[in-house]
Amino acid sequence: MQKIGFVGLGQMGGAMSRNLIKAGHALRVYDLDPRAVAAVVEAGAEAAKSPAAAAKEAEVVFTMLPVGAVVEAACFGEHGIAEGIAAGAVVVDMSTILPAETQRIGARLAEKGVAMVDAPVGRTSAHAVAGTSTFMVGGEPAAIERVRPLLMAMGEQVTVCGPLGAGATMKLVNNYISAVVNLATAEGLAMGQKAGLGLDVMAEVLSHTPAGRGHITTTWPQKALKDDPSPAFMLDLATKDLGLAVELAAALKVPLATGAVSRQLYQVAQARGHGRDDWTTGVFRTLKALGGVGS
Repeated sequence: MQKIGFVGLGQMGGAMSRNLIKAGHALRVYDLDPRAVAAVVEAGAEAAKSPAAAAKEAEVVFTMLPVGAVVEAACFGEHGIAEGIAAGAVVVDMSTILPAETQRIGARLAEKGVAMVDAPVGRTSAHAVAGTSTFMVGGEPAAIERVRPLLMAMGEQVTVCGPLGAGATMKLVNNYISAVVNLATAEGLAMGQKAGLGLDVMAEVLSHTPAGRGHITTTWPQKALKDDPSPAFMLDLATKDLGLAVELAAALKVPLATGAVSRQLYQVAQARGHGRDDWTTGVFRTLKALGGVGS
């Protein structure tokens, strides 16, 4: 059993704190919403009057808060975590914030002899309740291994991404891809429905193709991730098909904002000589070159 502080008991934090209690740990918790605190106290936690009080005598303090400014205030504001935490403890921030904010907070905590780990959460609040969350983790190896059992009490996968801030970076990469794919999916389904296709039919077809199953586990592993340009599907053909879809949507008067931008970038890849390359590798090489990214 470890003594744990937990600051931020919203939909995610409340569920995760209860899983730590179920695992046999002693929690002292704080949130601005007294109802959120009461719900976790009912599960076996002790209420704290401030972040500093939650951190007092704690070996590990978790934070799950909405934005970086709130995390910083919880750590260094009046009656903040830094006032109550002892040297040798670890702060684990599970919020989704900028990597630079994580690193700045970590540097200030280090001045007090406190290590920091960033561990943003993958999956949803339902997974948090079930204890099947995933964590994208950054920090010093010793600090990560120290808190790994606690993370595993709240989830089922811990992926070490690199030094402090790498977890936050990975979370933003993940959420960016997810948000854009969500919009492209909405555009495609709206186009199909306007053209007379049923949502059930489209869902059935997409469940068996990379469009629905996700490219990182289907088309990318053998091509773009290995920088192999030999085509499983040529970029020229993908560009042609994308153009046909954009034309169909225009005829139907359904906006394809992501489709229009995507078509332009596929055409840039063609102009850079990738037309006969694999479509994944050609697009990835083009975006890396435009962004000055090394291989």
